[in-house]
Amino acid sequence: MALQGPLALGAFSSPDPLFGEVAPEIIEDTLIHLAMENEQHLSVLPDPAGCFREARAVEFIFLLSEKWHLDQPARYQAVELLERFMIKQVEQIYTSPQQNVIGGEEGRSQNSLQEQIYDTFVLRLVSCIQLASKLSLHYNAVNSDTALKFLQSLRYSYTKQELLESELAVLETLQFQINVLTPLAYIELLLEVLGHNGCLLPAKPLHQMCIQLLDFFYLKRDTIYDTLLSTAIENLTPSELQIAKFLIVKEDLMLLAVGIISTSAFMLNPEHWKKVVEHLNCITGITSQSISEFSYAVLKHIIGSITPKQIPFSAPKALF
Repeated sequence: MALQGPLALGAFSSPDPLFGEVAPEIIEDTLIHLAMENEQHLSVLPDPAGCFREARAVEFIFLLSEKWHLDQPARYQAVELLERFMIKQVEQIYTSPQQNVIGGEEGRSQNSLQEQIYDTFVLRLVSCIQLASKLSLHYNAVNSDTALKFLQSLRYSYTKQELLESELAVLETLQFQINVLTPLAYIELLLEVLGHNGCLLPAKPLHQMCIQLLDFFYLKRDTIYDTLLSTAIENLTPSELQIAKFLIVKEDLMLLAVGIISTSAFMLNPEHWKKVVEHLNCITGITSQSISEFSYAVLKHIIGSITPKQIPFSAPKALF
């Protein structure tokens, strides 16, 4: 395997990262670290994984992040924080012991918790954006006054104290582990490795295209994965077992990163696309076929109705 190492994650927190400035040894160590993090993440996937990256919530976060002039890492981190927080909330509803609750009271208690989660969803979403903004070193954090003014514009009557308590609720639920990895960290690291391995495509325009495609992917995530699954199994109606097995594919950050880079390379320069895929296969161990399958699914939703003959690789046969 060629260079396989992630660099210090801080090197990628800028909206315009500098490529080619990091020693190969650091890149290799970092790539190994990110690969291990990804494997660990995939080994303990909760059943609701991905359910709270719903397109409307993602669009809400993206628009609000743009309004508050947050950088790209912050907006993706806010999405992932909300996803993890909501999953924990759901788990708490169904796993926490219902003390002193009998009969129909248990159902009413669960309904009450569900209503509370629903009623505070926008507040929690804003808190996730605030927390993500505080992890960024390149923009001012979203303060309580700014967040409160926005919530009041939506006719919510929260106080500053309730806003602070909401941030604390997210922190405590996630056990203060809020510096979560996002697909962007994997993409930017792999672009660094590609540069060291002699990729002919310049990193900066490739990075800019990856950002645009990653935004598109987040907004079309479910439909892209539906296409990927249906083409992989050659059936438009997958079974429950196939859907369950596919969850690990949907949550694989390394696969997502190579798929976004591959698609970006094809859109920028189709002549160099196969070489980029070969590099990505060498770096990550993900097969060229799997990378092609992912790019096919993304391109299908960018271009519209396409056939395999319209792109220089065949449609997917089997992904898992």
